[in-house]
Amino acid sequence: MIRTGEQYLDSLRDGRRIYIGDELVTDPTDHPAFRNATQTFAALYDMKADPALRHLMTFEEDGERYSMYYLRPRSKEDLEKRTNAHRLLAEFSYGLLGRSLDALGSQITGMSMKPEVFEAEGGFPDHMLALYQHMRANDLYAAYAIVPPQGARNPEFYQSRGIPAPALRVTGETEHGVILNGMKMLATGAAIANESIVGNILPLAPDQAAESITCIIPLNLDGLSLWARPPLATDIAFEFDKPLTWRFDESDCMLVFKDVEVPWERVIVHNNAPLSRDIFVKTSAHVLSNHQSNVRFAAKLRFLLGVASLVTEATGARDIPAVRETLGRLAAMEAGFAAMVDGQLQAYETIDHGYTLYNRRYMYAALNWAMENHSPIIDIIRELMGGGTFQMPASISVLRDPALREVFDDYWSTSRHGAVERMKLFKLAWDLIGSEHASRATSYEKFFVGPAFSVRNYNFINAPWDDVHGIVGKLMDSYDVPQTPETAD
Repeated sequence: MIRTGEQYLDSLRDGRRIYIGDELVTDPTDHPAFRNATQTFAALYDMKADPALRHLMTFEEDGERYSMYYLRPRSKEDLEKRTNAHRLLAEFSYGLLGRSLDALGSQITGMSMKPEVFEAEGGFPDHMLALYQHMRANDLYAAYAIVPPQGARNPEFYQSRGIPAPALRVTGETEHGVILNGMKMLATGAAIANESIVGNILPLAPDQAAESITCIIPLNLDGLSLWARPPLATDIAFEFDKPLTWRFDESDCMLVFKDVEVPWERVIVHNNAPLSRDIFVKTSAHVLSNHQSNVRFAAKLRFLLGVASLVTEATGARDIPAVRETLGRLAAMEAGFAAMVDGQLQAYETIDHGYTLYNRRYMYAALNWAMENHSPIIDIIRELMGGGTFQMPASISVLRDPALREVFDDYWSTSRHGAVERMKLFKLAWDLIGSEHASRATSYEKFFVGPAFSVRNYNFINAPWDDVHGIVGKLMDSYDVPQTPETAD
């Protein structure tokens, strides 16, 4: 099944419980906090379903057609197909949707490529494969909630107060499923997603077996509530003033479980702390999902480069040698990162069961590059903008008053750009680098894979230490210790 946008919107009217402060929202398609984002995702679904893009966005298996990010690759050509689909989805949102349709779709696809990892005690390989089939057959949009709340780091505090620690855990079992209490963070897109994986990307201690529960659940289960961060799009009168916030505020939610019964067929790990993380890093899940993220970031870099160039053109500074040098540096960074993404494909690996996979080491290197360089790039563009954005009126509403419009046209126009055109560019640029939406995006780029030491640890683990040690050793073995009277004896 390949969904349409309307089918996606209909699926969200399921009685979920989203809290914005004390306000309860049960239909995200009809609330100003989420309505625009749902329309963006509906348009994404419609783009993906366009018959003209069928050969790029879908594949056929056993007579059925599915979204390309559910393809389990068996050749370099299959990997290319996946990358091209990721690229089209990323370009649709200019790389600004952190958790697009293909994010968790890639994750569950990667898990399904090595089901034997789930054969350890407490794993459910049959459930995992069935959920993979379920997600691709229904073309679902799913979110992630795979990190414990920060308060869970100090369980003694809660014990001293006689209350349960906030980390999500199994508190009971029935013949139908497990009972969950606690919470998980930080489910980007959950308010407008159909389902979410709930699990653990961080290692658990052996005594945390009850917290190892990993499942893929619909977001309208009884007792489950979604606590949203402050929405950013509710007070925008005109898309012109904050076009990126208007379209791409995908929200983030804490998932709060109060005696939630999750059916057994939805559980893929239970009572096995190491396994709850192994299913991500010992399958292809982490690589496929983070290659998607690399492709998204490459699209974002192209967008950032375009904004930087147009801003300097609007200020008249583009041909100043120092500015050209800065733009050249940004262009080199963008091209270099694109090459890192392409390298993952060109240096692909053949893995178990005849599957292929993007180069794991190059993927983790790209993650580290993006984490380290996003903020400096934003700072460079901020410097190129100067104070231009603060010279603009508060809102495009000035055009509604004829007298104000005349003054605006007279004083804000330049020889090369009209006042409205300049304002449109600077409003867009500020929404990209300086608004509340931009600040949230900066935090997202820093932490969505985990803290910096975690990203670098992936690079450490996957580095070919024996090979590089051998290079040094080969040279050292090629010459001898000089003979001296002492060594001769």
